[in-house]
Amino acid sequence: MAVVPRAAVLITALVTLVLAGCGGTPTVAPSAAPALSPVAPSSAPVTTVAASCTPVAGFPCEWSERFAAAQRTIDGRPDAPGFVAATVVDRVTGATWTAGDVDRPGWTASTIKVAIATDLREQGGLSDADRADMDAMLHSSDNRATDRLWKRHGGDAMLDRFRTTFGMRSVAFQPGFTSSTYWGFVKCSTADLAAMVRYVLDRAAPADRAYLVDAMRGVAGNQHWGVWAAGADQRPGTKDGWSQERDDWGEHWVTATAGFAGPDERYVVAVTDQQPSPGTLPGGVRTVSDVVAQLFGQPVPAPVTVPEPDD
Repeated sequence: MAVVPRAAVLITALVTLVLAGCGGTPTVAPSAAPALSPVAPSSAPVTTVAASCTPVAGFPCEWSERFAAAQRTIDGRPDAPGFVAATVVDRVTGATWTAGDVDRPGWTASTIKVAIATDLREQGGLSDADRADMDAMLHSSDNRATDRLWKRHGGDAMLDRFRTTFGMRSVAFQPGFTSSTYWGFVKCSTADLAAMVRYVLDRAAPADRAYLVDAMRGVAGNQHWGVWAAGADQRPGTKDGWSQERDDWGEHWVTATAGFAGPDERYVVAVTDQQPSPGTLPGGVRTVSDVVAQLFGQPVPAPVTVPEPDD
């Protein structure tokens, strides 16, 4: 192995330094950064990185926190022997979210009036009086108008069609209150209410669908709660129900809401609160409304109009 004289090594190092200073090898000087060319403002939207989430299949990531908030509201309500249940269906993806026992039957109150109106329109042969009563039944939830329609057209056959045509599998008259089948003593599940609205939006004849969607969007002030709490920008349509009913665990208030919201009626929503005593009508109205508000990213408590008990 040849040994390079120490002096030669020193000379080589000095030559290298001189060359570097003359440009042989670029060096980084601690000088100011070069000027940047001006860049025009971008018209593209600013994208923020969303917090990590566990998405619910078929729903955008932001719905995860909405679902969690709604679940907390439901969990915070007294349950047994009553219950609160909610379901959301995305008509675009087909995804469904549920909270509570959505298959447990509970009193429908006036939500069943959407099924009555849909069936009557499909059966046809309606008189001017029938049509006027239908308008009142949906707009202000008029019970007398509903009674007249039921007397002329209702009965067991209509309930059969609710099950077989609308997919309301558990809908059933509750005996022991009246001598014959009556619309006011009917139970169904929260899932049944969602199926009812889906039928209107997805399978009803175009003229029937248009009538029902407009009617549900144009309800009177006594139904400005429930799905209405999704917010005006969501163009909601709703049919609300409220009544004092009796089960084997005593008399109690029922508040229920079924409808749609979002662009092109994308989301079907149904929420029921079968609250045990000493629950109140205002409390039930606020519960189902706050659940809907949270589902659509609205602040709570949601602004609501509490209906009169005997409407």
